[in-house]
Amino acid sequence: MFDFIIKYFSFLKHIPLLPHIFDALIRLQTFVFNKKVLEHIDVIERTVLSWEKTSAGMHQYGGLQFNVNNREIGHIHSNGLVDVLLKKEIKEQLMKEGRVEDHHIFKRSGWVSLHLRTEQDKQLALELLEYSYLLKR
Repeated sequence: MFDFIIKYFSFLKHIPLLPHIFDALIRLQTFVFNKKVLEHIDVIERTVLSWEKTSAGMHQYGGLQFNVNNREIGHIHSNGLVDVLLKKEIKEQLMKEGRVEDHHIFKRSGWVSLHLRTEQDKQLALELLEYSYLLKR
């Protein structure tokens, strides 16, 4: 459903609060059908916030955004979709290995996406967020 909405209705993201309402509904769905994803999100949040000079807040299009020195390193949507900003060379290598996907909107950037489904996905998300953190620090 998320991909369908992004593909055909992404223009709605500019309506104030609508992305946050949509993300809250996704969080409710995730709570009902896949609580493990919410556990992964909680672990990632606690871990990233333990790093020096990090903060979290609402992402402009819904989800939880992580910052270091007031610069975004990545964010997590409530369905477990993690978006992280990397160097393009790293992105290309990870995509060749099949470890991440191209970002669902910003295809020609360093942004990557991955879905939190397994423990390994959670670990990869933490590694990528840490890499982005070290770049921005």
